[in-house]
Amino acid sequence: MTDAPRFTLHHAPRSRSRRILWLMEETGVPFAIAPHDLGKATHKDPAYLALNPAGKVPALVDRGPNGDWSPGAVVTESAAICAYVADALPESGLAPAVGSPERAAYATWLGYCPSVLEPAFADAVFPRGVEAPPSALGWPSFALALERVETALQAGGPYLLGARFSAADVLIGSLLQWLNAWGKLPGSATISAYLALLATRPAMQRAQARDETATAA
Repeated sequence: MTDAPRFTLHHAPRSRSRRILWLMEETGVPFAIAPHDLGKATHKDPAYLALNPAGKVPALVDRGPNGDWSPGAVVTESAAICAYVADALPESGLAPAVGSPERAAYATWLGYCPSVLEPAFADAVFPRGVEAPPSALGWPSFALALERVETALQAGGPYLLGARFSAADVLIGSLLQWLNAWGKLPGSATISAYLALLATRPAMQRAQARDETATAA
């Protein structure tokens, strides 16, 4: 066992790994960053491909509660990392307890981002030459996918689980932030208020500052 942090995040500035940078800041636990330069394709180096064969960031290495997991457990894919970290660190309060009624909505939103929101958005921005029949897809139009998020926020709010912030807000909120910065998010007072609220979170502000520092470097 060493004094090294339990978690190491493989991160590239202004990439999808920024959401996990935010997640880790929300936990309040120390973590290390293994920096990547997408322009230099460090995420395609053989050593990194051994961790994540997809050659993408983020990837999170967990050395275990006592630091004795060697060489460490590796988690990839943002939704999986959000779920893993929230459960590994229940004291962070980022997930409802297993067996609680709130857990159902939480699990749904974690799956909703990669399986509905992201593919629906990709279809909207990069339409197919031939439109796929609705029965062949597991997601609706982007407008309808976004409407479900908006409806949930209007029904409860201010977060996806009502008054409780969770890792689901990190996952979906970060996607909406990115779409908004790209100018691809339709106007919505509800979602604008949600993004404004997320922007006030100190953990998100710390993650943004760390990401911008890494970009400048």
